[in-house]
Amino acid sequence: MSEAWGVVGGGMLGMTLALRLAQAGKAVTLFEASDRLGGLADAWQVGPVTWDRHYHVTLLSDLKLRGILAEIGLEDALVWNNTKSEFYDEGRFIPMNGSVDFLKFPPLGLIDKFRLALTIIWASRIEDGAKLEKISLEQWLVKLSGRNTYERIWLPLLRAKLGENHKKASAAFIWAIVRRLYAARRSGLKTEKFGYVAGGYARVVKAFEAKLVAAGIEIRKSDPVQEVVEKDGKITIVSRATAGRFQRVVVTSASPLAARLCPGLSAPSRALHEGILYQGIVCASVVLKKPLNGAYITYITDPDVPFTAVIEMSALVDRKEFAGRTVVYLPYYATGSDPAFAESDDSIRERFLGKLLAMYPQITADDVEGFAISRVKQVLAVTTMNYSAGLPPINTNVPGLSILNSAHIINGTLNVNETIGVVDDHLTTLMNATWRTP
Repeated sequence: MSEAWGVVGGGMLGMTLALRLAQAGKAVTLFEASDRLGGLADAWQVGPVTWDRHYHVTLLSDLKLRGILAEIGLEDALVWNNTKSEFYDEGRFIPMNGSVDFLKFPPLGLIDKFRLALTIIWASRIEDGAKLEKISLEQWLVKLSGRNTYERIWLPLLRAKLGENHKKASAAFIWAIVRRLYAARRSGLKTEKFGYVAGGYARVVKAFEAKLVAAGIEIRKSDPVQEVVEKDGKITIVSRATAGRFQRVVVTSASPLAARLCPGLSAPSRALHEGILYQGIVCASVVLKKPLNGAYITYITDPDVPFTAVIEMSALVDRKEFAGRTVVYLPYYATGSDPAFAESDDSIRERFLGKLLAMYPQITADDVEGFAISRVKQVLAVTTMNYSAGLPPINTNVPGLSILNSAHIINGTLNVNETIGVVDDHLTTLMNATWRTP
C-alpha cells in the first residue's frame, strides 16, 4: 500500500508538492480552506472581467514556473511582451525605459545616477545573498548609492513595499529583487521579457487541478484544517468536514498560522515560526473603460498617494482578454496590524479612486466598471537580519510532521517561480526525513 501523505494548503506550493509526491508513488490528500485552489495565485471576477486576484508576471528566466506550465500543457499558452515603466514623483510621471530616460531622470544628479547604476549592476552579479543578511538594507544602499539617492529613490520604494519593516530588513531583500529582474541577462539574453498565460491564472489553476486529479490526488476544497496532531505513530488532520490519518503531513501555510495548527511543536520551533516577520497586502483591482498611459508599472515615490504602485495589467495583457477593458491593480503593502485591514471597502474605494482619478485626469468616475479589494495579512516573509539562521527546520519535532512554506525561499523573492522552486529545493529533505522512536 502506498504511503499516505496529507498536504495542507492548496496554493501553488501545496499543489506542486502534492504533484511531486504523487509522482513519487505516494497516496496524497490535499486540503484547501477556500472553495478554489491557487492561494495567492487564484482568480476572481471584478465587474465584467475575470482575472487574477493579485498581479503576476512571468519572466523568460522563470524556468521552474515554465516547467510546471509545460507539465500541465500550458507552456505554449505563454504570451511575451516588452513593457514600459515609470516613476510618479511630486505629481509628475517620469519614464524609465532605457539609458536615455535614466540619464534624463530629474530627481537625481549625474553622480547619483552613476552610483545608482553601479549599485544595480553590482547587486545583479552577486550569486549568494547569505553575506548580505548580515548587513542592514539602509547601510548597504547608502554605502553603494549614496545618502541622497537612498533618501530620494530607495527609501520611498522600500517604504512602499515594507512600510516601517524596511528598518528590520537586510540587504538581501533588495538584492533578491534585482537578481530576479536581471536573471535573463545573466543567462545570456539581451533583455528580460514579461509574459502571461492567455486566460490568466484561472486557466493555470484549472489545468493544474486537472493534472492533480489525473495523478490520483484527493482534493478537499472548502475544508479548512483546524488541527494537525500526532497520535499512535500517525498524523491526524482534523478539518471542518472530517478527520484523516496519514503517515506524513506537510503544512504549507504561512508560519504563524502553521504554528497555530500544530499544537505539538516544541517551544523553540514554535518561537521560530512565530518570529518570522510578514508583510501583508491590501490590493484593489479596478476595471476601467479606458487605458491609463501604457506603463505596466508606475513606481510611486510621492508620499501623498495611498497605494504603493499602479500596475496597468492591460499594458502587458492583450485587452481582448478583458473584453476591451483596462485592468489596474493598486497595491498597498502593510503589516497585519495596519488599520487598512479593518477599513471598509467603501472607504478604501473613495481614497484609492480619488487619487487615481487625480493622477490620470483623462479617467472619470464613469469609466470605472468594477472595483474589488483583496486583503491578505501574511503574504511576504521579510528577509530580516541573519534571516537564514533563524528559519525553523522543515521537518519538525513531531514525528511525521513537516512545515514547508514560502518563508523558506532563500536567495530569492516571493513570486510564483520561487514558490514552486521551494518544493524542488526541499523535496529530498521531506522524502528522506526520519524521526527517532521515543
